[in-house]
Amino acid sequence: MPKAWINQQEVEVPEGTTILCAAKRAGIRIPTLCYVESLRPIGACRVCVVEVENYRNLVAACSTCVTEGMKIRTNSARVRRARTTVVQLLLSEHCGECQTCDRNGQCELQDLAAELGIREIEFRGEAARKRLDVSTPALTRDNGKCIRCRRCVSVCNELQGVGALFPQFRGFNTVIGPAFGQDLASVTCVQCGQCAAICPVGAITERDYVESVWAAIDAPDRIVVVQTAPAIRAALGECFGYPPGTLVTGKMTAALRRLGFDAVFDTNFAADLTIMEEGTELLMRLKRSLADGNGAALPMFTSCSPGWVRYLESFHPELLPHLSTCKSPQQMFGALAKTYYAQKTGRRKEEIFVVSVMPCTAKKFEAQRPEMTSGGGPDVDAVLTTRELARMIRASGIDFAGLPDEEMDAPLGISSGAGVIFANTGGVMEAALRTAYEIVTGRPLPTPNLHVPNLIGLDGIKEAEITIENALPDWRFLDGVTLRVAVAHGLGNAEKVMQAVLSGERSYHFIEVMTCPGGCIGGGGQPRFTDNRVRQARIAAILKEDEGKSIRRSHLNPQIQQLYAEFLGAPLGEMSHHLLHTTYVPRERI
Repeated sequence: MPKAWINQQEVEVPEGTTILCAAKRAGIRIPTLCYVESLRPIGACRVCVVEVENYRNLVAACSTCVTEGMKIRTNSARVRRARTTVVQLLLSEHCGECQTCDRNGQCELQDLAAELGIREIEFRGEAARKRLDVSTPALTRDNGKCIRCRRCVSVCNELQGVGALFPQFRGFNTVIGPAFGQDLASVTCVQCGQCAAICPVGAITERDYVESVWAAIDAPDRIVVVQTAPAIRAALGECFGYPPGTLVTGKMTAALRRLGFDAVFDTNFAADLTIMEEGTELLMRLKRSLADGNGAALPMFTSCSPGWVRYLESFHPELLPHLSTCKSPQQMFGALAKTYYAQKTGRRKEEIFVVSVMPCTAKKFEAQRPEMTSGGGPDVDAVLTTRELARMIRASGIDFAGLPDEEMDAPLGISSGAGVIFANTGGVMEAALRTAYEIVTGRPLPTPNLHVPNLIGLDGIKEAEITIENALPDWRFLDGVTLRVAVAHGLGNAEKVMQAVLSGERSYHFIEVMTCPGGCIGGGGQPRFTDNRVRQARIAAILKEDEGKSIRRSHLNPQIQQLYAEFLGAPLGEMSHHLLHTTYVPRERI
């Protein structure tokens, strides 16, 4: 535990702690534009430089560890001059379009310039040329705004293990992007949007579909319905000044109605439906494998996260038979909106325009996949992120804080607590276990408050075991079987799980994978800036909503029961197979 002094304040921290982290513990903020929590510090931006007594040069606080007796100054005249110079140099070559930039008012470079009191730029830099990449349905890149901080490189390579973005060339000619100057669509990119979530400026943002949604709302011949993912209710409030993790379900519903949507529904309903289909699929695979000896593809992987599905198609196509055939809740909802809901309201499916509000940019890509149609057109017509919805609410002059709490519409707005926890890493697995265990045994899952403690939290890889005892007659082949499950969030962790399975080091029956850190609550379309403190607050909010529900198991949702009775028949039945299941294809890795 080396002891040091930061701005004459004594600090004692574990060995290996960086100056940046030590200062944070002491309540001292050191600005940075390249640092990403939990990833390897690279010291690229040089904004976090500090002065250490008896050191000739200033050092980067993010990559320099505290040593015994260090005397550190974080805001000396020398440090302020160095930071000001660095930020001025960045501004001198930045393609400044602040008035119309997506990040105006929420730009870290802009904030830092204001904080340092920069009113004029002393250097005559050559501004980078604007080059837009709109080749993917999910993301927009503008190299003219890139400050080459390399955050996106770190998150794409270290956290996700995808490697779509790299620094190329040297000096002023350095460009961050896909290899050989290609567009994102030309390389293997899962479109998860973690690069957009981490970018300090407006160089990478989500592809904006707000105008297409306004056009649909304004069209007199359209019935525009909206679904909101479970993670939105725990994050949207942050865009309006609420602390992270504040549940705003009722105000969000009220805001959507005032925007002009004809019906406000909940993706949680489709999450309950996903559990019915996916849980039944898992049980059928177990039956074929354990009772019939047919060797069904186990472990089964979840298919709710489109970035993960794209990753598996590109990096491990040999494992596609292990992927659940279920569409994601977003796509299941879209298919039902244009069939079941259209039928109940006496509308033609061509009249219905389905909008999704998602925490995830990859959902924009998923909605445009050719497999995601229920006959003649897309199941989901437009996907907005949490940030896009917030912009629509502000543009409409709606006083979000002053809105009353309102309920979502029936029937596709009624959900259980199990549908809510889809937002969190481990939530899909826990929801599936709640239903599967009760189907097999006739009893609720025998865990504290229906939670599986091992599956909650931000550990990158989580494991649990559930032993089946006293199974019902139809499921007697599972009696005494210990179901082994795993959960991974972040594609780098998913890769570790897959390698353990492929090598025989680990054996599981069911594996949940979420593309983004923390699951959907940490999605690429959520309010910035998301760190583990924010993720934990959002996770706690989702668990609170689950525990406050009168119905907490998907199979007990009366609207789900009615849907099967009136329309679908039975899980994995002919109608379900047609509307709710799909296939995926191997993709070339580039």
